[in-house]
Amino acid sequence: MSRYSLSDGLIPAGLIALAFIPVVGGIVRLAMLVGGAPATPESARFIAAPVPVVLHIIAVTIYCVVGAFQFSPGLRRNHPRWHRSAGRVLVPMGLVAALTGLWMAMTYAIIPADTPLLHGFRLLAGSGMAAFLVLGYAAIRRGDVETHQGWMRRAYAIGQGAGTQALAMLVVIMSFGPLDDTSRTLNMDGAWLFNLGVAE
Repeated sequence: MSRYSLSDGLIPAGLIALAFIPVVGGIVRLAMLVGGAPATPESARFIAAPVPVVLHIIAVTIYCVVGAFQFSPGLRRNHPRWHRSAGRVLVPMGLVAALTGLWMAMTYAIIPADTPLLHGFRLLAGSGMAAFLVLGYAAIRRGDVETHQGWMRRAYAIGQGAGTQALAMLVVIMSFGPLDDTSRTLNMDGAWLFNLGVAE
Protein backbone atom coordinates (compact mmCIF):
# COMPACT_ATOMS: atom_id res chain seq x y z
CA MET A 1 0.00 0.00 0.00
CA SER A 2 1.35 3.41 -1.02
CA ARG A 3 1.91 5.82 1.88
CA TYR A 4 2.57 9.53 1.50
CA SER A 5 2.91 12.38 3.97
CA LEU A 6 2.47 16.12 3.61
CA SER A 7 6.22 16.58 3.24
CA ASP A 8 6.21 14.34 0.16
CA GLY A 9 4.43 17.11 -1.71
CA LEU A 10 5.76 20.15 0.12
CA ILE A 11 9.45 19.41 -0.39
CA PRO A 12 9.29 19.19 -4.22
CA ALA A 13 6.88 22.15 -4.36
CA GLY A 14 9.25 24.27 -2.28
CA LEU A 15 12.26 23.34 -4.40
CA ILE A 16 10.39 24.07 -7.64
CA ALA A 17 9.26 27.42 -6.21
CA LEU A 18 12.90 28.20 -5.38
CA ALA A 19 13.85 27.48 -9.00
CA PHE A 20 10.98 29.59 -10.41
CA ILE A 21 12.82 32.91 -10.89
CA PRO A 22 15.93 31.49 -12.64
CA VAL A 23 13.79 29.13 -14.76
CA VAL A 24 11.62 32.00 -15.96
CA GLY A 25 14.74 34.11 -16.50
CA GLY A 26 16.26 31.32 -18.56
CA ILE A 27 13.15 30.99 -20.70
CA VAL A 28 13.16 34.75 -21.33
CA ARG A 29 16.85 34.62 -22.30
CA LEU A 30 16.21 31.72 -24.69
CA ALA A 31 13.33 33.65 -26.26
CA MET A 32 15.60 36.67 -26.73
CA LEU A 33 18.31 34.56 -28.35
CA VAL A 34 15.86 32.83 -30.69
CA GLY A 35 13.98 36.04 -31.44
CA GLY A 36 17.09 37.98 -32.38
CA ALA A 37 16.81 40.65 -29.70
CA PRO A 38 19.34 43.51 -30.02
CA ALA A 39 22.57 43.05 -28.11
CA THR A 40 23.17 44.89 -24.85
CA PRO A 41 26.50 45.13 -22.99
CA GLU A 42 25.30 42.31 -20.72
CA SER A 43 23.85 40.03 -23.45
CA ALA A 44 26.41 40.53 -26.25
CA ARG A 45 28.57 37.63 -25.04
CA PHE A 46 25.59 35.24 -25.12
CA ILE A 47 24.51 36.35 -28.60
CA ALA A 48 28.05 35.98 -29.93
CA ALA A 49 28.36 32.40 -28.58
CA PRO A 50 24.91 31.00 -27.72
CA VAL A 51 25.67 27.26 -27.52
CA PRO A 52 26.85 27.01 -23.89
CA VAL A 53 24.14 29.28 -22.49
CA VAL A 54 21.37 27.45 -24.40
CA LEU A 55 22.62 24.05 -23.22
CA HIS A 56 23.04 25.39 -19.67
CA ILE A 57 19.50 26.79 -19.44
CA ILE A 58 17.88 23.60 -20.79
CA ALA A 59 19.97 21.27 -18.62
CA VAL A 60 19.68 23.21 -15.36
CA THR A 61 15.92 23.66 -15.81
CA ILE A 62 15.38 19.91 -16.19
CA TYR A 63 17.83 19.20 -13.36
CA CYS A 64 16.23 21.56 -10.83
CA VAL A 65 12.57 20.88 -11.67
CA VAL A 66 12.67 17.10 -12.13
CA GLY A 67 15.34 16.76 -9.45
CA ALA A 68 12.99 18.31 -6.89
CA PHE A 69 10.91 15.12 -6.91
CA GLN A 70 13.94 13.02 -5.94
CA PHE A 71 13.65 14.61 -2.48
CA SER A 72 10.18 13.21 -1.83
CA PRO A 73 10.67 10.28 0.60
CA GLY A 74 7.29 8.77 -0.32
CA LEU A 75 8.02 8.89 -4.04
CA ARG A 76 11.40 7.23 -3.55
CA ARG A 77 9.88 4.59 -1.28
CA ASN A 78 6.77 3.80 -3.33
CA HIS A 79 8.21 4.22 -6.83
CA PRO A 80 11.89 3.17 -6.73
CA ARG A 81 11.89 2.44 -10.46
CA TRP A 82 10.85 6.04 -11.20
CA HIS A 83 13.57 7.31 -8.86
CA ARG A 84 16.23 5.28 -10.67
CA SER A 85 14.95 6.22 -14.14
CA ALA A 86 14.85 9.91 -13.24
CA GLY A 87 18.36 9.64 -11.85
CA ARG A 88 19.64 8.31 -15.17
CA VAL A 89 18.38 11.53 -16.77
CA LEU A 90 19.35 13.89 -13.97
CA VAL A 91 23.00 12.90 -13.66
CA PRO A 92 23.76 13.74 -17.34
CA MET A 93 21.65 16.91 -17.13
CA GLY A 94 23.47 17.98 -13.98
CA LEU A 95 26.84 17.35 -15.60
CA VAL A 96 25.83 19.37 -18.68
CA ALA A 97 24.65 22.20 -16.40
CA ALA A 98 27.91 22.16 -14.40
CA LEU A 99 30.24 21.85 -17.38
CA THR A 100 28.50 24.51 -19.46
CA GLY A 101 28.64 26.77 -16.41
CA LEU A 102 32.40 26.26 -16.36
CA TRP A 103 32.53 26.73 -20.14
CA MET A 104 30.83 30.11 -19.85
CA ALA A 105 32.91 31.19 -16.86
CA MET A 106 36.15 30.39 -18.67
CA THR A 107 35.32 31.72 -22.15
CA TYR A 108 32.78 34.55 -21.87
CA ALA A 109 34.01 38.10 -21.36
CA ILE A 110 33.76 39.10 -17.71
CA ILE A 111 31.46 42.10 -17.26
CA PRO A 112 32.47 44.81 -14.73
CA ALA A 113 29.84 43.69 -12.20
CA ASP A 114 31.47 40.24 -11.97
CA THR A 115 34.23 40.61 -9.40
CA PRO A 116 37.24 38.24 -9.27
CA LEU A 117 35.78 36.68 -6.10
CA LEU A 118 32.48 35.93 -7.84
CA HIS A 119 34.31 34.54 -10.87
CA GLY A 120 36.35 32.28 -8.60
CA PHE A 121 33.23 31.02 -6.84
CA ARG A 122 31.60 30.25 -10.20
CA LEU A 123 34.57 28.07 -11.11
CA LEU A 124 34.42 26.33 -7.72
CA ALA A 125 30.65 25.82 -7.96
CA GLY A 126 30.79 24.26 -11.42
CA SER A 127 33.75 22.05 -10.55
CA GLY A 128 32.20 20.99 -7.24
CA MET A 129 28.82 20.17 -8.76
CA ALA A 130 30.40 18.00 -11.46
CA ALA A 131 32.61 16.22 -8.92
CA PHE A 132 29.70 15.61 -6.52
CA LEU A 133 27.58 14.09 -9.30
CA VAL A 134 30.38 11.73 -10.30
CA LEU A 135 30.98 10.74 -6.66
CA GLY A 136 27.26 10.20 -6.12
CA TYR A 137 26.99 8.03 -9.22
CA ALA A 138 30.03 6.00 -8.19
CA ALA A 139 28.56 5.48 -4.71
CA ILE A 140 25.25 4.09 -5.97
CA ARG A 141 27.05 1.82 -8.43
CA ARG A 142 28.77 0.15 -5.48
CA GLY A 143 25.50 0.04 -3.50
CA ASP A 144 26.35 2.75 -0.96
CA VAL A 145 22.97 4.50 -0.76
CA GLU A 146 23.77 6.83 2.14
CA THR A 147 26.93 8.19 0.52
CA HIS A 148 25.08 8.49 -2.81
CA GLN A 149 22.34 10.58 -1.20
CA GLY A 150 24.86 12.87 0.48
CA TRP A 151 26.76 13.67 -2.73
CA MET A 152 23.55 14.13 -4.71
CA ARG A 153 22.19 16.54 -2.08
CA ARG A 154 25.36 18.62 -2.36
CA ALA A 155 25.24 18.65 -6.17
CA TYR A 156 21.59 19.70 -6.16
CA ALA A 157 22.32 22.41 -3.60
CA ILE A 158 24.82 23.97 -5.98
CA GLY A 159 22.45 23.56 -8.92
CA GLN A 160 19.79 25.48 -6.99
CA GLY A 161 22.24 28.29 -6.24
CA ALA A 162 20.63 30.66 -8.75
CA GLY A 163 17.26 30.29 -7.04
CA THR A 164 18.65 31.16 -3.61
CA GLN A 165 20.66 34.01 -5.12
CA ALA A 166 17.56 35.50 -6.77
CA LEU A 167 15.47 35.18 -3.61
CA ALA A 168 18.16 36.64 -1.35
CA MET A 169 18.87 39.47 -3.78
CA LEU A 170 15.17 40.33 -3.95
CA VAL A 171 14.93 40.52 -0.15
CA VAL A 172 18.09 42.64 0.15
CA ILE A 173 17.04 45.06 -2.60
CA MET A 174 13.57 45.48 -1.09
CA SER A 175 15.11 46.09 2.34
CA PHE A 176 18.20 48.18 1.57
CA GLY A 177 18.03 49.28 -2.07
CA PRO A 178 20.20 48.41 -5.11
CA LEU A 179 23.32 46.31 -4.65
CA ASP A 180 26.81 47.43 -5.54
CA ASP A 181 29.32 45.00 -7.06
CA THR A 182 30.71 43.92 -3.68
CA SER A 183 27.35 43.27 -2.03
CA ARG A 184 26.15 41.45 -5.17
CA THR A 185 29.21 39.20 -5.01
CA LEU A 186 28.71 38.47 -1.30
CA ASN A 187 25.01 37.73 -1.91
CA MET A 188 25.71 35.28 -4.74
CA ASP A 189 28.64 33.53 -3.09
CA GLY A 190 26.76 33.39 0.20
CA ALA A 191 23.80 31.71 -1.49
CA TRP A 192 25.95 28.79 -2.67
CA LEU A 193 27.46 28.42 0.81
CA PHE A 194 24.03 28.62 2.44
CA ASN A 195 22.65 25.90 0.15
CA LEU A 196 25.60 23.63 0.89
CA GLY A 197 25.09 24.23 4.62
CA VAL A 198 21.43 23.19 4.30
CA ALA A 199 22.46 20.09 2.33
CA GLU A 200 24.86 19.09 5.09
